[in-house]
Amino acid sequence: MDMKERESLLTALLDGRLPDANGRFGPFGGRYVPETLMPALERLTHGVQHILPSPEFQAALVRELKSWIGRPTALTPVPTLSKRWGADVWLKREDLAHTGAHKINNGIGQALLAKALGAKRVVAETGAGQHGVAAAAACARVGLPCTVYMGEIDVARQAPNVDRMRRFGATVVAVKSGDRTLRAAIDEAIRDWVSDPIGTYYLLGSAIGPHPYPYLVRQLQVVIGREARAQMQSDAGGLPDAVFACVGGGSNAIGLFHGFLADRGVKIFGVEAGGRGPKLGDHSATLSYGKPGVLHGTHTMLLYDQHGQIQETHSISAGLDYPGVGPEHALLQAIGRVEYVTASDDETLLALEELCSSEGILPALESSHALAAAQRWAAKNAGARVLIGLSGRGDKDMPILAKYPMAGRHHAAA
Repeated sequence: MDMKERESLLTALLDGRLPDANGRFGPFGGRYVPETLMPALERLTHGVQHILPSPEFQAALVRELKSWIGRPTALTPVPTLSKRWGADVWLKREDLAHTGAHKINNGIGQALLAKALGAKRVVAETGAGQHGVAAAAACARVGLPCTVYMGEIDVARQAPNVDRMRRFGATVVAVKSGDRTLRAAIDEAIRDWVSDPIGTYYLLGSAIGPHPYPYLVRQLQVVIGREARAQMQSDAGGLPDAVFACVGGGSNAIGLFHGFLADRGVKIFGVEAGGRGPKLGDHSATLSYGKPGVLHGTHTMLLYDQHGQIQETHSISAGLDYPGVGPEHALLQAIGRVEYVTASDDETLLALEELCSSEGILPALESSHALAAAQRWAAKNAGARVLIGLSGRGDKDMPILAKYPMAGRHHAAA
């Protein structure tokens, strides 16, 4: 892809011409699903085009964002961390949103849309459990029954979130097939949806899947970037030099990034799970090590072997443990607007520990990947202004963190 084509695609994205009528973000995206799902997707597309932007729907959504979720979320300066890093560091606090993560923005938006489309029930998938909690809470809010599919491995390592989903009235189904993590949960949710594509609404949790889901999820998450850009100008004195967010499927990142894509002077970094190392199966770094292919209804970057078989992935964080990525992220990498890097499990744990001890903030393990990469970059860019998307809080990760002794290096008084 030459420079002229890259610029053309970025301009089309910023102008709202991508995705196109076929749901393509340049070479990525589209709709690769069984014929039985096409009517449901066409119906959803009509809803996204006509109901989502309507004044009535937007007014209802804004009311819920403000009075139920608690938006706008805070932009927090972190002076002790800034001093240690030699940078001016700010956090966009999605961990302060109702239910504890950015997922609720999408959850309530799609639940309202499902209600408007006349759905009788909702199915959802979850990895770390935050989307499951958000879907369960949102469905309780709008009065729709909800079934959440979650991989058996994730059910065990995210037990607090499983209990929260059930308390919100959701049925949680532990998926024992496949890799027993997020990919298997998505597979089962889609199977359920296929059995009743009209009466059932699939509340997809990330910016992945067949069109119009990547666009729909992005549109419900851009509130993060819009708020963050305005807050940086009013509270921090100007735009950041660099923006960091973790990327699994990529919903929190695409929401934050869209606030700054048009600002050419702002560097943007998506941070994937580097896990234990670069060997296939030891990480979840799709954009760093993957190849193009089709998974869960979309053409994007994937992790698969020489035989084309999707591989099991690894991350200390359940929410990043996915062998694909949203097609819009694949485009942003291809055109060079966003740089995608990795953070290892060990780096992530140290970053989490440092934020806890220096600022009294417990971030999710997913978000801690962004912290780790931002720290590396700040070490080479003294005095830079850095914005980090804190996608969620770490309460859900306490069972995982209990298995790892604290390094102790950040507990001495600075």
